Amino acid sequence: MTSHQLVLFFVGLAVCLGFARLCGLAAQRLGQPAVIGEILAGILLGPTLFHGAHTRLLFPAGELPFFNALANVGVAVFMFVVGLEFDRGLLKGRGRAAGGVALGSMLLPMVLGGALAFVLVRNHPTHDMTGFVLFMAAAMSVTAFPVLARILTDLRMQGTQLGGLALTCAAASDVLAWSVLAVVVAVVGNGGADQWRLVLFPLYLLLLFTVVGPLLRRLSLGRRPGSAGSLTTVLAGLLVSGALTEWMGLHFIFGAFVFGLVVPRDESGQFRREIEGGLGRIGNLLLMPVFFLAAGLKVDLSVINPASIGEFALILLAAIGGKLGGAYLAARACRIARRESAALAALMNTRGLTELVILSVGLQLGMLDTSLYSLMVLMAVVTTAMTSPLLMAVYPRRLFDRELSEPRKRQVPESAEV
Repeated sequence: MTSHQLVLFFVGLAVCLGFARLCGLAAQRLGQPAVIGEILAGILLGPTLFHGAHTRLLFPAGELPFFNALANVGVAVFMFVVGLEFDRGLLKGRGRAAGGVALGSMLLPMVLGGALAFVLVRNHPTHDMTGFVLFMAAAMSVTAFPVLARILTDLRMQGTQLGGLALTCAAASDVLAWSVLAVVVAVVGNGGADQWRLVLFPLYLLLLFTVVGPLLRRLSLGRRPGSAGSLTTVLAGLLVSGALTEWMGLHFIFGAFVFGLVVPRDESGQFRREIEGGLGRIGNLLLMPVFFLAAGLKVDLSVINPASIGEFALILLAAIGGKLGGAYLAARACRIARRESAALAALMNTRGLTELVILSVGLQLGMLDTSLYSLMVLMAVVTTAMTSPLLMAVYPRRLFDRELSEPRKRQVPESAEV
């Protein structure tokens, strides 16, 4: 990197961070999660406006590889934090309701997404139809667990029975969605003589949970409070884990996510808080805005034509209709009341950053071209932005305020009408 490139890189990075922060604050003022504004910041800095003239001015082609490298590190840290914050206890003791809603909220959008692939392939040809169908099924079915948790926190619903059930369903849904994506990556992303490396993945998981996990537990017990050594060890571990899964033929996000899962949950929670405070802040303030920029630079909404508008309408119909319909019907089948079922459906429609990660993988695998990628990113923005307004429409604030004031009187049972 020359001195001139370094100057341009720093200036572009500063503009990215500042603009993403402003857009995030604006989104929060409008009652939306900051991630909505940050995603839009990336799109606005991309080629959608002014034919990309401002993009070429701020980010010459020679500097883009450095931004993309930083963006990949940001995604790895994000997926690690998702795994770190993943509460496996959410999946226990919730019974059939959580499992039923999670499964229902995935099956219908997966079916619709797979069917939609046969329509979209006419204008967006692919080298692997099976992979394309599976990818569209996975992309339509995802629920953004981290963004959902943030929305519930902003609405003060995280302590309610409904909020807890929604998080449980989203957690189970995420496990299923990442599993489907792993299959897509294995089928499409790794062919030829290196296919045998996939056999090593189960062995690697066994090594992580039986050897690496206990070693990390010893590290957490023997560390000094605020020790930089433990944070460095964990950071190096997540990067190595991501590198290994990438080498095996899976995406590096799976290695980072699984490494987050094996970090020990000490009783005080101090070890995890130290890690989240270190890596989480670096990711939120620096690395993720760079990821939004890198994602936005690939979005070009200026190429949208009448045919694209029709495709976007079908994408929205499959995404929204699948999630709302699947979650609502599954919740009603579990004998959850109509209003609570509608609220769960609205919450499960959240996509946000998790969707962007999946779409970026699809773009790298060649499953999406630029125009379809742009439409899918726009779908992620629309579905996430509509979560809070739709939730307030079907489940007014006074209802969960009443539950918070009388926590023992209002519950969402597993198998009885509320």
